Amino acid sequence: MDNQGKKEFQLYSHQAETVEFLSKTPRAFITSDPGTGKTFATTEAYSRNKTGRMLVLCPKSIMQASWGADIKKFNSELTYSIYNIKNKELAFLTGSDIVIMNHDAVKWLVKNTHLLSKFDWLVIDEFTAFKHRTSQRSKAVAKLTTYFNRRVLLSGTPNTNSVTELWHPTLILDEGERLGKNFFAFRNSVCAARQVGPSAQMVKWEDKPGSIEAVGDILRDITIRHELEEVLDMPEHIVRTLEVELSPKHLKQYNTLKAESILELEQGDINAVNAAVRANKLMQMCSGAVYNEEGSYTPIHTERYELVMDLVMERQHSVVIVNWRHQTEELINLATKAGIAYGRIDGSVSLENRTKHIEDYQAGKLKVMFLHPSSGAHGVTLTKGTATIWASPTYNLEHFTQANHRIYRAGQTKRTETILIAAKDTLEPQVYKALNTKEISMSNMLNYLKT
Repeated sequence: MDNQGKKEFQLYSHQAETVEFLSKTPRAFITSDPGTGKTFATTEAYSRNKTGRMLVLCPKSIMQASWGADIKKFNSELTYSIYNIKNKELAFLTGSDIVIMNHDAVKWLVKNTHLLSKFDWLVIDEFTAFKHRTSQRSKAVAKLTTYFNRRVLLSGTPNTNSVTELWHPTLILDEGERLGKNFFAFRNSVCAARQVGPSAQMVKWEDKPGSIEAVGDILRDITIRHELEEVLDMPEHIVRTLEVELSPKHLKQYNTLKAESILELEQGDINAVNAAVRANKLMQMCSGAVYNEEGSYTPIHTERYELVMDLVMERQHSVVIVNWRHQTEELINLATKAGIAYGRIDGSVSLENRTKHIEDYQAGKLKVMFLHPSSGAHGVTLTKGTATIWASPTYNLEHFTQANHRIYRAGQTKRTETILIAAKDTLEPQVYKALNTKEISMSNMLNYLKT
């Protein structure tokens, strides 16, 4: 449990609006852009409208790095404790105002509901983790909602694929009042089935024209949203794609794999058993290596790593997004040889060390942060950096959008850039294009949710 003396911080006007909204709306969505200060606004609203204790469910990587750090900095009159798998009940037994847990821990909590007797606030950060109604953690949290009168769900990227992804999060908030209690009835009303295979059951459900607007209208009364550029005087930010060329040899290998689903290497053949696997192998190949079924990788080329490090060397502080283990290993090796101070945020780094790396980076002690999007895309502030460098693209729109806001967020005072590295005449430029298209679509949805 942590407690310090009260510190005074001035709320931005949009944060004050959010606090006021939460004061009047006990069950609410906050879909403001990453970097607008949703965590601070939520804890401030709780501080001013304290009715029982607060439970926060969030990604494990930001339990301390974002929630704990923000409470210490902005609302230090509040006490908090962090769930630890080694001593599960201790966080609840301390009597702290706020208990912070990772998303999956809710599966344990549903078996220990006696610990919730004095709670009233439920806050779910990055609520897209609960968008699938059939997942174990979604089923668990659905059983817990009755213990909380106040419920607040946060995400700057709430629907990356379909409007149906909002059904279960809305159910958590209002128990079916707005979008109904039956998922299939809701899906049938907002989506149309398109056959994608020979069988009648092989269908893809796609949003109907006008469904975004319709759902946005329904949810508007419980949703508040602010766009980063509208509420903060942000410095210039540019996005550019840096196309590189594979060597003739590697391009030939790429095209063979694309056409024949096989890649012949000295270490053995790589087979792609279906289109999804083939696309993944093609992306791996562009990035510099290909993985076999056992999870080990065969290096293909090194030019990509050298380019990334050249970009890092040219800038004071950068964040490099890495999607593959080989990228992290090779880039760290190059950084070490060059004497470049670095940090890393990925599944191999403990939460304590992640926090230390973030602090050191923000203090200017580290030149580059190597970040895996599934571990560090949410809630991490890296505003010391002025460049986000994608060593290779991701298919995940949420990770893409969130990771791009680690440096471009409240507190940034310098011009920033996002650099998208892509191999010419390959799948990579198409992936970035698709991400941009999806991002525009999601932005349209969010605009309908604005108050």
